[in-house]
Amino acid sequence: MNFLDRIAEINGEINGVVWGIFGLALLIGTGVIVTLSTKVFQVTRFRLWWKNTIGNMFSKDVLKHRKEKGVISPFQALCTALAATVGTGNIAGVAAAICVGGAGAVFWMWVAAFFGMMTNFAENALGIYFRRKNSKGEWSGGAMYYLRDGLGGYTYSDKNIKFSLKPIGKVLAVLFCIFTMLASFGIGSMGQVNKIVANVAAAFDVQALSSITVFGDISLYNIILGVVIMILTAIITLGGVKRIANVAEKIVPFMVVLFVAGSIVIIGINYDAIIPAFKAIFVNAFKPEAFVGGGIGGVIIAMTNGFKRGVFSNEAGLGSSVMVHSNSSVKEPVQQGMWGIFEVFADTMIVCTMTALVVLTSGGLNGGVFNATTGEVAAGLSDATLVGGAFNEVFSWGNIGQKFIAIAMFLFAFTTVLGWSHYGSKAWEYLFGAKTTVIFRIIHVCTVIFGAVLTSSLAWDISDTFNGLMMIPNLIGVLFMLPLVVKIVKNYIDRKVKHLDVEPVVSYDPELNKLANSDENK
Repeated sequence: MNFLDRIAEINGEINGVVWGIFGLALLIGTGVIVTLSTKVFQVTRFRLWWKNTIGNMFSKDVLKHRKEKGVISPFQALCTALAATVGTGNIAGVAAAICVGGAGAVFWMWVAAFFGMMTNFAENALGIYFRRKNSKGEWSGGAMYYLRDGLGGYTYSDKNIKFSLKPIGKVLAVLFCIFTMLASFGIGSMGQVNKIVANVAAAFDVQALSSITVFGDISLYNIILGVVIMILTAIITLGGVKRIANVAEKIVPFMVVLFVAGSIVIIGINYDAIIPAFKAIFVNAFKPEAFVGGGIGGVIIAMTNGFKRGVFSNEAGLGSSVMVHSNSSVKEPVQQGMWGIFEVFADTMIVCTMTALVVLTSGGLNGGVFNATTGEVAAGLSDATLVGGAFNEVFSWGNIGQKFIAIAMFLFAFTTVLGWSHYGSKAWEYLFGAKTTVIFRIIHVCTVIFGAVLTSSLAWDISDTFNGLMMIPNLIGVLFMLPLVVKIVKNYIDRKVKHLDVEPVVSYDPELNKLANSDENK
């Protein structure tokens, strides 16, 4: 067994635990506990969070750009977070979940998103509560801070025993940062770029370049595409979070609306398959088709794939988007937490659902690009190209459907690279200081070219593992700090909904709490 095979084997064993029953139970379990502890906030307070997010989208408080260094608007924070989450998982990932787990996997994806809304809410609320200004005068927040100062700030003592969780909090914070940086090189760079290049090269083939191979069997066309993407990434990410946010707020709404609009056209043309598709989703969640497996084993396969792909899509529970939400100009933890709810809603309930319906309705459930009964994929297609094939069923002239999806994949995956550059730089900042983050951004830019030329899936598989490892320390922090989250929510409801005269609870910093109190009393 050679070195790479040994790495693949070790990674497979770790990945099997991280993304196996243990990891998924921890992830979904946390969402369930947070949901119950906040009295099913995403449902009982639906009007509140909807009004304060999408319902307030065009107000100056949401859209107005901030002159303060390193501070972005709530809308920019949402778009940057969506830029990192809305990626290849929303197209190829959803198709893969259906191919392996059947139509029922979509139902379990929805379940993961429903509870993930509140996990993301709790993460972002804690991110705002524990954030602080760095040496550059910019806001810094994330799981590492609520692990170090929240979990690590706990001390227990009585007559016979005294102990502090400070060492544990510090260790978990460092581990979270290491896993974040490594994941940003893989799933946040090389993996996304690999998908971009593969789709663009297939849809917009330039034979004069793709026929030339260098360094063995690497296509010159792939290298050129990688260099172009690397240059674009450098121009944007080296400008810091404000430049990333400015680009994200322009691309993300456009790409989501464009993809949803195209999907609606496909679904509308296949309208007679919509009801059967939803029926298959609900029925097959508990009674999977034969190709998935019979009995409880088939249900577990559908459930596992739905949960896993749902998490890959919206990243709720990984603690990633907290690092950009913490740069928001919002002062209220609950306010930014509500944007976290909408983030998961938009990513999974809207974009992923559109993808699933496109695959299931295109040509009907028992034919077309995918046979929901037998699990067969149409000739010439794979789970990675299913959606493009579905679009080609309608937009076949000049291969427009495949080209449309290639462009969508480019936008989705490229913005993911931008978002993860910020996540990785914040993890680097925690470990090595704010003044050295440019070093990380340069390294991150350099990894782009590797994604363009790699043919092995090992780098992607390893990054999946590190992505999953991020969630373990993060969810420990969320569960431990849950009483604080409940306190923050109750305080917000008392002040903003019931209009009671109580002092704000918005920060671990007493001075910021005093400032918030004085602002409310003006």
